[in-house]
Formats: sequence, C-alpha cells, structure tokens
Amino acid sequence: MPEYTLTKKEARQFLLCKQGLLGKYKFEDKTGVLDFIRQAGCIQFDPIDVCGKSPEILLHSRVKHFSKSMLYELLYIDRDLVDYFDKQLSIFLTEDWPFFARERKRHRQWERSHEKILKVRDTIREAIRSYGPLNSGDLDLSEKVYWYWSDTRLSRAALEHMYFGGELAIHHKKGTIKYYDLVENCIPHHLLNQPDPHQSDFEYYTWQVLRRVGSVGLLWNRSSDAWLGILGLKTKERNDSFARLLSQGSIVPVQVEGIPHTLYCRTEDTELLEYIKTKPRLTKRCEFLAPLDNMLWDRKLIKAIFDFEYKWEIYTPKEQRRYGYYVLPILYGDRFIGRIETVYDKKQKSLNTINIWYEPEIKQTATVERQVEAAIKRFEKFHQRL
Repeated sequence: MPEYTLTKKEARQFLLCKQGLLGKYKFEDKTGVLDFIRQAGCIQFDPIDVCGKSPEILLHSRVKHFSKSMLYELLYIDRDLVDYFDKQLSIFLTEDWPFFARERKRHRQWERSHEKILKVRDTIREAIRSYGPLNSGDLDLSEKVYWYWSDTRLSRAALEHMYFGGELAIHHKKGTIKYYDLVENCIPHHLLNQPDPHQSDFEYYTWQVLRRVGSVGLLWNRSSDAWLGILGLKTKERNDSFARLLSQGSIVPVQVEGIPHTLYCRTEDTELLEYIKTKPRLTKRCEFLAPLDNMLWDRKLIKAIFDFEYKWEIYTPKEQRRYGYYVLPILYGDRFIGRIETVYDKKQKSLNTINIWYEPEIKQTATVERQVEAAIKRFEKFHQRL
C-alpha cells in the first residue's frame, strides 16, 4: 500500500480543497448542498443563531449562491435531508436513515422518565393522526418529568423520546419550535422498511470511522472529538476499525512533516492528494468558518497542521473568554489569519462587526483587509437573502 508524505502546506491545501474552501467553488446551489453533505456524511446542527446557525454558516462558506431557504427546503419540503443524531445532533442525507437503526433502537429501549412516556405514546400518535404535526405546546401534558438538561413538561419529553426512537420525525420548524409528525409521513417507506445494513457493532464502527475520516479529509487514530456520537467506540474498537479499513484498502496512511502521528485519508481522495503534490495555483478565498465546522472537529489536528488554536467559547464563563461569545475563524487562502465576532440585527437587517482579532504573524496589508471586508459584505448579503 503506498504511503504519502506531505509538507504542512500540502496538507493544508489538501484539507481545504477537499472541504471546498480553497480554489474555485466546487459546490453550487441546492445540488451543491447535497453534494457536500454526501461527501461529509453529516454536518452538525445547533439552534443558536447569532450570525446564522452553524450549518448555515458552514454551507455559506462552501456553496455558491447558498441561501438559508435552501437548507430548510431540503429538510422539510424536498425531504432529501433529515435531522437526527450522527455526530451529536446532525443533518444528513435521508437515504442514510437505515444506517442509524442502532441509534434508534438504543433510545427506544430506555430513556429518562421512560415509564411515564410510554403511557402517553399512543395518545400522542392518535393526536397527530387527528390534527397533523404538533409541537409540545399543542399537547395537554403539563406534568413535569425528569429529562436531559432539566425537568421539563411531559409533552416535550415524550415527543423528543419518540423522535429519538424513530417513531416521529421533525415535520417542520417555526423558529426554534419543532413540529413533529409520524415518521412514516416524512421518511420514504422503502427506507423505513430496510433492515439495519450492519450485521454487527464492529461493522457499524468501521463504517462510522471511514465516514468520519471522509468528513474531515485527514484524521489520525487518536482520541478526538471527531469520534463523538459513535456510541461504544472506544480505543480497541477504533484500532480494530482502522486495521480493517487498512486491510480493505479503504484508507491510506499519510505522513505530514513535523507531525509524529500517522494521518489517514480515504483511498478515493488520493487523486486529489496527488493533484496537490503537483503544486497547483489555487485561487485564494476569504471565508468565515462555523463553530461546529467539519474542518474543526479535531482541534488538535488543526493546531498541528495550521498552527491555529480555536475554542468555541459560547459555554465559557464571560470572565474566562479570550475572545467572545460567538467567534468565527477567518480563513484566507490556506491559512487561518484570525477570528471575527459579528452579530446580525434582524430588525435593522444589518451585520454588526464587534471585533476582529488577527493572528500575531499576519501582516494587515491592504489586500488582507480588502479580502476580509469583502467577506463581511458577502456575509451580510447572505443574511439579507431569503
């Protein structure tokens, strides 16, 4: 099996080209959204909206002509995408639904306040059949029960449990309010009726490890946030999965100068890797990355390859923050040149830049400042479009 050796610059360019963040845009419009998510496996979701939700910011940085309505349509009208658990709460292709049968089975077997929830399941299903998609406020189940983050209304806990277990799906959203429908009304029957494609936990782990390597582009066989959400995947299971993937020829080892640990990429990406070795001239772009961007799933790896440290400080106490509440990395060409804090004012329909912090080694040339300013203007227009 060939082993590739890259300089750090080549590793940066490979990762960024793979992610669609360097060179000309390779993803465009709604088709581009699907193409990127198919490549990535999934993108993480978070409901917090300061300057766009994380998946919206991620797609804006990669998909030419992307608008927020595209993602909504693909999720709740076209239903080519579904929101469910993969790397935590995520968005992935609806066609991948059968691959998460294990996740749904686990939730069905036990949940907080399980017995109380089971008693109202039939009532909820009948209410949805009679009235259509419902949110927790539509149900007269106000008893407080023990739930994940704090006690909550039984209606919310029951709807979420039925969603986690695959009985319900999110039909649509109004702001942050979720409306649930019976899953058979949202997922095609041929997908609902497919058996679990994996015959064993090991097959599932191996599939997920390969999926995550493809999600980032380069990964090492080390403890990492990139493996979050793969329940039961511990060091032994991860080692065994890497060994299986290597023996199958599904991944290839990559050595990067100055990094003692071996990295791996999917075999199908070696054509891009070899292209980068030819030292092509790649169009520089200035993009703002989302806090939960696939590129940032392993922040130790980003530090090793890009010499850039990023922490999403949203959960850090204010007095302990180095930067701000919702700060985005700034990418220019093949380097992270700084970070930016912006807030979108929906009433005024304007983007307010709170602060920009450049990395110490970055020269704030006229070109750099023009590129960042142009990126800010594009970001504002993105928020103003439907």
